[in-house]
Amino acid sequence: MALGFCPFGIAVAKTSVYGTEILRRRDDETEAQVKPGQESLTAIMVCAARAAAHGRTGVGAFADPTALALLPEDVRESVERFRSGAAATSLRERIRHAMLAKRSQMMVARTVAIDDAIRAAASPQVVILGAGLDGRAWRMSELVDVTVFEVDHPDSQRKKQERAASLKQAARDVRFVPVDFTRDRLEDALASAGHDPARQTTWVWEGVVMYLERADIEATLRVLQAHSTLGSRLVVVYHSPSLIRHLAGFFLRRLGEPCRSAFTAEEMLTLLAGFAFAVVQDEDLARIATRMSAEFSDMKRIMKSMRIVTAERR
Repeated sequence: MALGFCPFGIAVAKTSVYGTEILRRRDDETEAQVKPGQESLTAIMVCAARAAAHGRTGVGAFADPTALALLPEDVRESVERFRSGAAATSLRERIRHAMLAKRSQMMVARTVAIDDAIRAAASPQVVILGAGLDGRAWRMSELVDVTVFEVDHPDSQRKKQERAASLKQAARDVRFVPVDFTRDRLEDALASAGHDPARQTTWVWEGVVMYLERADIEATLRVLQAHSTLGSRLVVVYHSPSLIRHLAGFFLRRLGEPCRSAFTAEEMLTLLAGFAFAVVQDEDLARIATRMSAEFSDMKRIMKSMRIVTAERR
């Protein structure tokens, strides 16, 4: 079975914080594939947003001291300039800073919600699908007795491992699971990494599903079903049909990472049930964020199209 957490990697050389440099250069490119030594632009954008928010939000439950360290050097410098409060010196930089500020708000709410779901599940194994520059294995003290499996393209993992070497590990064990979907099978890679299907697992599928065709989503769910004992949890970030999603899709398509799927809550419930996962909770990010802080009030319309569902293997 060939799976794809598409996209795991696209060209990132001389990237800006929000991808505007690459956006200008990609007009003649189509759906980029992973290239040797390169990382996913969206993974960098998401990590940059977490780095920008660290210590700068009123949401006490959010903190990501790992994010800056996991970024490429040029992006790290841009985020540090944003965090310093230095005035933008050009229109392009002002736009970039404004977009980063908005994205950081979204990432605060999304990160806290997923962290809470991982804590509530309290599984002895956590598998992060399309891990990108996720820092949970280095920042969540609740993972002290947990084995974390990070599934991603080997090129992305190589860069991340180099940067993560400076961080103190919080999880009991971190196992990088390299998967190149042009030749590897997820089930084989998990087995090689020592994942135990007989022990409960929390699967985290964040920021990936929107880029996949339904057939690829179902193929992945089939693997998760086969490798999840009863009581295992699945946390999925997905998008519902909306005008905002279409607008975001245009931007991401220009980056070479087109949106390929959207589901209503009812459609997601039915999809997961077909693979023996029963929905425990499914809310849009706007509702989640509103409970956290009033600072998200101007982001409700944007956040409403993003949903986070938690389901349990039955």
